[in-house]
Amino acid sequence: MSSGSGSLMWFRKGLRIHDNPALEYASKGSNFLYPVFVIDPHYMKPDPEAFSPGSSKAGLNRIQFLLESLRDLDLNLKRLGSRLLVLKGEPSEVLIRCLKEWDVKNLCFEYDTEPYYQALDVKVKSYATTAGIEIYSPVSHTLFNPADIIRKNGGKPPLSYQSFLKLAGEPSWASSPLSIALSSLPPVGNIGNCNISEVPTVKELGYEETQQDELSPFRGGETEALKRLRESIENKEWVAKFEKPKGDPSAFLKPATTVLSPYLKFGCLSSRYFYICLKDLYKNVKTHTVPPVSLAGQLLWRDFFYTVAFGTPSFDQMRGNKICKQIPWNDDDELLVAWREARTGFPWIDAIMTQLRKWGWMHHLARHSVACFLTRGDLFVHWEKGRDVFERLLIDSDWAINNGNWLWLSCSSFFYQ
Repeated sequence: MSSGSGSLMWFRKGLRIHDNPALEYASKGSNFLYPVFVIDPHYMKPDPEAFSPGSSKAGLNRIQFLLESLRDLDLNLKRLGSRLLVLKGEPSEVLIRCLKEWDVKNLCFEYDTEPYYQALDVKVKSYATTAGIEIYSPVSHTLFNPADIIRKNGGKPPLSYQSFLKLAGEPSWASSPLSIALSSLPPVGNIGNCNISEVPTVKELGYEETQQDELSPFRGGETEALKRLRESIENKEWVAKFEKPKGDPSAFLKPATTVLSPYLKFGCLSSRYFYICLKDLYKNVKTHTVPPVSLAGQLLWRDFFYTVAFGTPSFDQMRGNKICKQIPWNDDDELLVAWREARTGFPWIDAIMTQLRKWGWMHHLARHSVACFLTRGDLFVHWEKGRDVFERLLIDSDWAINNGNWLWLSCSSFFYQ
């Protein structure tokens, strides 16, 4: 075997086969492909001290959703002649160990703007570069590259949605067809002494059999994501008329939105593929809503928050955050706990917080209600504390969007009325 003819595909988000440029690149011209996911204790290790079952960072619903997404990815890789190699440990250490052990010429992974991943990437990239391994890290989690928009705006992120739209225009990739299907993948190479496992169960991660009386009704994975997408866009009239913030937040058995957010968060669904599907549908209907209220407009909101988050130091804090109002919030943990445990005595607020705990999801207007209530509306509790509860319990919790929305709804940034 010639030296260095394998590629390592490092999955983090982007847990899909369709529209996955890093995976496609990794599989081209390689004799072997190592598709890797690292179970990161930082996100997955049980925390008995936390206020609900889960790790210190994530509630059990989201961990379950991630494991379902990984099992689905493994099955889809197996159909193409490959499989998912699951390892455990601090991701940068694990990756560097694999790169030392295996015969790898390319390291491929989807670019990630979150500070946590940016820091990991620096470590892994610096090792790969020294070892003469090529790195391919395309932007495919969002419609636009946040860095491009910030450059166009003179080095600062645009702080209003409209100015973001003006700068962004149409995505450059949208004029050529996206690569949706892969017909096969190279086989997995020799894995040497690396400790590879199957996708673990919740129990194998050290969680008790859940005592929750009700779990999230939403299953993780690309297969489920594409099925939901098809079902959503089958109803052309509904998509054409979709108007946020309308929609019934109390619609329960069939939620009044697509519930595609958790699939976008983990990259089980490509936002670019979703965008193209919407554009095709809009061409074939007489009239349709437009951004900011349309469905395509929601994807653009996602990119707006990603861009501001990427270009704003300390975006997830009040202190040291240039775009955040410095507000003397109450330091009242009793109020916070009553809100978190659905014990405020306001039936609407408590119902939403109960749904959040049980399902890990609620309608966007319901999110607005409880975030407003906790912060500027009634309790005057710091938005960072509410943000932490959402960050833990939501299956679609997304660093940029969650922080962006809490800044917005607490009137700390973007919106001040």
